[in-house]
Amino acid sequence: MELLNTQTIQDITGTSVKKKRGMPPALWALTISAFAIGTTEFVAVGILPTVAESLGVSIAASGLLVSIYALGVAIGGPILTVLTGKMPRKPLLVALMLLFVAGHIFSAMAPGFISLLVARFISGFAHATFFGVGATIAAALVPADKKATAIALMFAGLTVAIIAGVPMGTFIGQHFGWRATFIGVAILGVISSVFIMLLVPVTIAGNKPLRLKDQMKVLRNAPVLTVLAITAFGYGGTFVSFTYLATLLEKVTGFSSGSVSVLLLIYGVAIALGNMVGGKISNISPARILIRLFLLQAAALLVFSFTVHYKIPAVITIFLMGGLSFATVPGLQLYVVQLAERYLPGTEDISSSLNIAAFNLGVAIGSYAGGLVVDSTSLGLQATPWIGALIVLLGALLTVISYRKNKQ
Repeated sequence: MELLNTQTIQDITGTSVKKKRGMPPALWALTISAFAIGTTEFVAVGILPTVAESLGVSIAASGLLVSIYALGVAIGGPILTVLTGKMPRKPLLVALMLLFVAGHIFSAMAPGFISLLVARFISGFAHATFFGVGATIAAALVPADKKATAIALMFAGLTVAIIAGVPMGTFIGQHFGWRATFIGVAILGVISSVFIMLLVPVTIAGNKPLRLKDQMKVLRNAPVLTVLAITAFGYGGTFVSFTYLATLLEKVTGFSSGSVSVLLLIYGVAIALGNMVGGKISNISPARILIRLFLLQAAALLVFSFTVHYKIPAVITIFLMGGLSFATVPGLQLYVVQLAERYLPGTEDISSSLNIAAFNLGVAIGSYAGGLVVDSTSLGLQATPWIGALIVLLGALLTVISYRKNKQ
């Protein structure tokens, strides 16, 4: 994909037209779609008790609805990206959202728990491919000095989903049943498809189609693989603590369950702010900025190990943790696209999609590590923040290595 770095956009006839000020309307279509996808990724957490009671499974078993979706993202997304490499970008985005809608209709109609898991797995396919392709499109719509900002705007839909979409979906599930939640998300997918059809230009060029074996060269490219590892550890390290944040705030800090809900909302607001700030500061040299952000995030997690015992300092610290946790996302996505452009031109989409999978792998790693820490007799719940800090530091170290090797 040829990323635009001038103040003009070439239309399909090759005519030069002046670029309008501000972000292109197509970015808002991507943002709305990201809101729908982000809502379904996290809303399952809020409706697990309802699903468990309705389908006669344990709470622990119902948790598979979260992990199976992440598995669909991590496995199915990159494969789907490769298989759809020759499709024009706009029809591909519409097709992905229709697959997303179909997955949620099947989820709402699922007669049993196994069929619901299958539907969730399929729904995850659209996630990685949409964010992977969408990130490259977002970067292609703007000048070179606005690429990370454009990616951040698209991911803002994901952060808004955490703040608004998930509570709304949880409320619907609690009052009208979990099937109504999936129907609501399907409706969001339909709305997103309409906005894509109306706002995304048909002239967006995709990557030059590559053979499957050429696409798979990404899996043997050390610079790109390093970024995937950076994403998994640098982003995933925060989930060692975040997975058990509500428990920490209740059992250690001493907040009531009602107060914890408000604090999680504050955390979500911080995520949204961090995403936008991270996008603005990562436009020029994302790797260099990522090093600083990871170090700050590790420091915030370490400090939380101490402030978690005091209410006001704890609130301040979790706000910083939330902002820093998502400030790295635009830079990570831009960095992997930059390295794919440099070393394997034409693989930007699959590299971007693999990085989305790496985010989800990081969530799985962080959550699993957090569980081991909590169950450990020598560590326990209060050790999750500083253990997470160590994992984030590993991401920072890998970023330093990558920056030095790929600096131009």
